[in-house]
Amino acid sequence: MRVPLLDLKGQLAPLRADILAAVTEVIDSTQYILGPRVEAFEANVAAYCGARYGIGVASGTDALLASLMALGIGPGDAVLTTPYSFFATMGCILRLGGRPVFADIDPVTYNIDPVRMAEVLAADARGERRIKAIIPVHLYGQCADMGPILALAGQYGLPVIEDAAQAIGAVYPMQRNGRTEWLRAGAMGEAGCFSFFPSKNLGGIGDGGLITCNDERLAEAIRVIRVHGGAPKYHHGVVGGNFRIDPIQAVVLDIKLPHLPAWHRARRRNADIYRRLFAQTGLVEAEKIVLPEAVYEAQGRAAGPDCDFHIYNQFVIRAKERDGLIRHLHSREVGAEIYYPIPLHRQGCVAGMGYEQFSYPEAEKAALETLALPIYPELGEEMLGYVVEAIAAFYKA
Repeated sequence: MRVPLLDLKGQLAPLRADILAAVTEVIDSTQYILGPRVEAFEANVAAYCGARYGIGVASGTDALLASLMALGIGPGDAVLTTPYSFFATMGCILRLGGRPVFADIDPVTYNIDPVRMAEVLAADARGERRIKAIIPVHLYGQCADMGPILALAGQYGLPVIEDAAQAIGAVYPMQRNGRTEWLRAGAMGEAGCFSFFPSKNLGGIGDGGLITCNDERLAEAIRVIRVHGGAPKYHHGVVGGNFRIDPIQAVVLDIKLPHLPAWHRARRRNADIYRRLFAQTGLVEAEKIVLPEAVYEAQGRAAGPDCDFHIYNQFVIRAKERDGLIRHLHSREVGAEIYYPIPLHRQGCVAGMGYEQFSYPEAEKAALETLALPIYPELGEEMLGYVVEAIAAFYKA
């Protein structure tokens, strides 16, 4: 049996006619840059995320870059973030002449650890106070612990840019006045940054991204930045970039957006099946593998079946003999991938910048042990069972 890490054909089939009709309409309209279709999609995503404004951009990377630019991050400014994420999180800081400053991750969620953040911010406050913003990443589809993160941001007067590229729709149980209020990723900080890369839970037919925010002035600043800083056209008070989302991507994503809740439920169902099947193997009890933990699950299930406490953009396990296991899985035609094999502070592009003196042990350990398994909604129990059987066979050999 072949079980790919991701197969988009099953998702496409029931939507194919609608997508082709919408794309044809865009082509026939000759409105190929921004316009009403982009505006409708922006409004729909903003409403879904619980934010006032949505600004479509060309990629998740551009979402991060434009947000940093709009908040005035530039040469010499430090930005506090995680060392364990996709490269764009750090790359956008470096592109603006800024310096990434890292706090280690929580070993359970793989998200940035607020305790470690507090230590870094306190040290920065005792020194040159170079940290000008915070970028938490909602990794693998589960929100970072935003309550203490936002409290730290308020304490130090820093804007928060949520890297929600893997977490559209994921919710966080914010405690307010003795009550739990579920807030969606991208609606808690000054800006939320999303990617619509085809492998994401909401994926386009190419690159695409979007920024959410609740501040009108920030939204307008981002809109200006995405069109080279021109406001009005040919009048450039600031330097921006060509960061626009295409109408073709916007209409495809708009067709897919209403299906997200069902797809998220299916991913959680598959996660539950994995847990049941792995429990039967004894691998967890034997400490051969560690399954991902949905830390808000108990509260989320109590809130109702549609609570997206974890959307499982990836289903990431820790595994003994990880590199041997992935070779074995590939030999059995099971898709598996390592997210991420090299922490950001160990990347070659920052060699010689002083990061050699720092160690982030949880990020480094995660890079050596983690492995993503197929989790997409269209997987059947037989396919999930084949994945589990293949893993069990590796450890029994």
